[in-house]
Amino acid sequence: MDKTDIENDEISLKELIIKIKEWFSYLVLQWKIILLAGIVGSTLGLTYSFIKKPVYTATLSFALEDDQGGGGLSGALGLAGSLGLDLGGSPGGIFNGSNLTELFKSRSMVEQTLLTPIKVNGKEISLAEMYIQNNEWRKSWNEDTKLKDIHFLPNSQRKGFTRVHDSILGSIYQNLSKGGLEVEQKDKKISIITIDVSSKNELFAKNFCEALAQQVGKFYVDTKSKKARMNMDILERQTDSIRGELNGAITGVAVATDNTFNLNPALNVRRTPSARRQVDVQANTAILTELVKQTEMAKVTLRRETPLIQVVDRPILPLAKEKFGKIKGIIFGGFLVGFLTILFLIFKRILKTL
Repeated sequence: MDKTDIENDEISLKELIIKIKEWFSYLVLQWKIILLAGIVGSTLGLTYSFIKKPVYTATLSFALEDDQGGGGLSGALGLAGSLGLDLGGSPGGIFNGSNLTELFKSRSMVEQTLLTPIKVNGKEISLAEMYIQNNEWRKSWNEDTKLKDIHFLPNSQRKGFTRVHDSILGSIYQNLSKGGLEVEQKDKKISIITIDVSSKNELFAKNFCEALAQQVGKFYVDTKSKKARMNMDILERQTDSIRGELNGAITGVAVATDNTFNLNPALNVRRTPSARRQVDVQANTAILTELVKQTEMAKVTLRRETPLIQVVDRPILPLAKEKFGKIKGIIFGGFLVGFLTILFLIFKRILKTL
């Protein structure tokens, strides 16, 4: 680098320092405007802190125990399989890992939870109606003939809803999904799932959180044990049917025996019905014995296939709340408006110099 380049760099640096001093002096001269803007911003921030409603967060955590191991039942299950009976016990499923957490966020589960009944001021309404009341949607609906008569009754059936009902439930679902509902499994090695529901209404956050956990838990248990329950129901019906046949066969033996009482030993043909009934009794007894064994095995399998959901922590009032504080509003509002004012003054001066 030659001497000329060094001198040019020094001139450029001096010019930059001079420009900075000029701009600083200009902003100092405008201190009254900047100060006034800061005061206005602080006032607006303070006002916003009063208007802004606090957000309540309900947290529920539960432990999931899902025993899919064969254990001592593997031999029994193998025997049942050799007889053509499927008693369940296959590991895996659609609810393993993170799939269960996504189930909580599904539209189906959220909408079914919104139709759960809850008592508010001694009146039973659905959580969907409570959400609508909290957000004061009906004030604008009263002017719309399509919306003013729309209501969500507790435990109402989804199949009877119109497109308007679906649209409203969809809007509520979208609002909850954007930040009102968080479900996570903090550690994949530990089967503990945490549900966080945020709302401006404390009671809605608490009740929706508990209702969602109950709804998903019931659906999860029913789905996981559905196959084993179906097999057990089939075996119980077969057992009852064979027991009825056996009782009829025993009665038939008794009737045939009565008909052959003091019969001439040479007339063996008359003894044929009794012998046939005896065969029926023996066959039905063997079948019933095996079915009773399989039914008991199916009951054990159903208990094993049914997962245990144990709530660890429930949301307790008062809930944790996040509030936009007054000091935060004053500082943030004053800084933001003051900064925007400085940018405006700089931009205004640049335009004048052009």
